[in-house]
Amino acid sequence: MDIKLFDSELKVMCVLWNEGDTTAKHISDVLKKEIGWNMNTTYTLIKRCIKKRAIERSEPNFMCHALIPKEEVQEAETKELVDKIYDGSVDKLFAALLGRKKLSAEQIQKLKQIVEDLE
Repeated sequence: MDIKLFDSELKVMCVLWNEGDTTAKHISDVLKKEIGWNMNTTYTLIKRCIKKRAIERSEPNFMCHALIPKEEVQEAETKELVDKIYDGSVDKLFAALLGRKKLSAEQIQKLKQIVEDLE
């Protein structure tokens, strides 16, 4: 993914990913309720996302459509985290995550299945 989205832009994208195509006003209403942003802030961020080609705008009513899937952004953000914090080592990330809390037998089984599916 060649697009770098900042945390504030990701909040706008999350509304689109969760709710599907919607108006800029609706995005603004959701983010006002969740975060307290005013309409100008939200519209500025939507316009930045449009400029970055993450959102497509159409009329009528300033309809917004996500041009990049959530999974693509998650993958890029995860890769950046692994590269930046864990020297590109996925096993170091895994060890850090797993060392934080006790896992249930069910969670351990799910993780084993994920690893087996990779082989």
